[in-house]
Amino acid sequence: MSSALIRRLDAASADFDRQLDDLLAWESVADDAVEQTVAAILQDVRTRGDAALIEYTNRFDRRDLQSAKGFVLSAEALQAALQRISAAERGALEVAAERVSAYHERQRQESWQYTESDGTVLGQKITPMERVGIYVPGGKASYPSSVLMNALPARVAGVDSVTMVVPAPDGQVSDLVLAAAAIAGVDRVFTIGGAQAVAALAYGTETVGRVDKIVGPGNIFVASAKRAVFGRVAIDMIAGPSEILVICDGQTDPDWIAMDLLSQAEHDEQAQSILLSPDRGFLGAVEASLEKLLDELPRRDIAATSLAGRGALVAVDSIEQAIEVANRIAPEHLEVSVADPESYLPQIRHAGAIFLGRHTAEALGDYCAGPNHVLPTSGTARFSSPLGVYDFQKRSSIIHCSPEGADQLGRVAGALARGEGLEAHARSAEYRVKE
Repeated sequence: MSSALIRRLDAASADFDRQLDDLLAWESVADDAVEQTVAAILQDVRTRGDAALIEYTNRFDRRDLQSAKGFVLSAEALQAALQRISAAERGALEVAAERVSAYHERQRQESWQYTESDGTVLGQKITPMERVGIYVPGGKASYPSSVLMNALPARVAGVDSVTMVVPAPDGQVSDLVLAAAAIAGVDRVFTIGGAQAVAALAYGTETVGRVDKIVGPGNIFVASAKRAVFGRVAIDMIAGPSEILVICDGQTDPDWIAMDLLSQAEHDEQAQSILLSPDRGFLGAVEASLEKLLDELPRRDIAATSLAGRGALVAVDSIEQAIEVANRIAPEHLEVSVADPESYLPQIRHAGAIFLGRHTAEALGDYCAGPNHVLPTSGTARFSSPLGVYDFQKRSSIIHCSPEGADQLGRVAGALARGEGLEAHARSAEYRVKE
């Protein structure tokens, strides 16, 4: 049975599996018309470089650029923005940056080697990427947290150069975004966006240098462009709408849980907010809280559309069953708002980020807890991980054979190569074999 505000589901229903599949269904970024438009933009920027970038930026962002200099921001401009923001805003950015950096420092990988008994050395060399591009949404939206979450892990990894692209509709760019770029140590900032910015990062232009990896969120055109250039450059992921799944035993303040659900619902109409609880009375209390709190939000209409279209309050028999359902959903954000949440952690297999306990709001992870907020969505937490330092480091294998090692391995490789019909491989290996 559903209400106008949010649907209600029961895991004990005979058709629960179908209902859950319907709830989770989401149209991906695949759209023929969008992909055709994106393909044309990518080819145009690849062919004409800055000239195409200027034309698309003027058209889509209502700018009047006469040359590429118009979309380049200097280091002085970033520092000026840092000075313009309030002391409270600067303090918050600096605390968040410090925490994000400290967390990601623990992810650093180190090179290693070991020596076998015959003197052969094997190992792995860790090398940071040289050039990374981060895409930050612009215009009316202000996402300084996205700057920190994408740029700081790259910095911790040791990336040589971090380039940021951010659209500036009508020439407007958020000071908070630029200040975050200054704090995060971004090297270059270009006020371009959309598929054309992705093309510039992937192929390079006279002004925008080609990068090795593109990370960061964007609209359907940005997502489609990232997917199209994958292979030419690396990308972080193709992200879907934001998601939260809350498991609650019914003992947390229903207003807290309702606002946690609303914190995702206000992102956009396709965002998904789901609550699982064995306490049916608590589900009703949360629904009442949602109805009360929704009217207080500036983005009420967006949140209401999200709740009605993709939200759900789900009755389960136990916390254990709730975790089974959560593992099936593999949510981007998972709150476990129960007594002794640590005891359930071993049962949780699929989630982008796990928030344990009644006092751990998902919103803390969005901004300043420390772990990255760039997370797998749409069930991809089954096989994907949060963005991190490891996404900006490469691994190279090291093989250094001693004469004895070459002798032993050459005999093995020769036999295997001939089994595959590759005679030159066999001879190459066997040239080093002792007579």
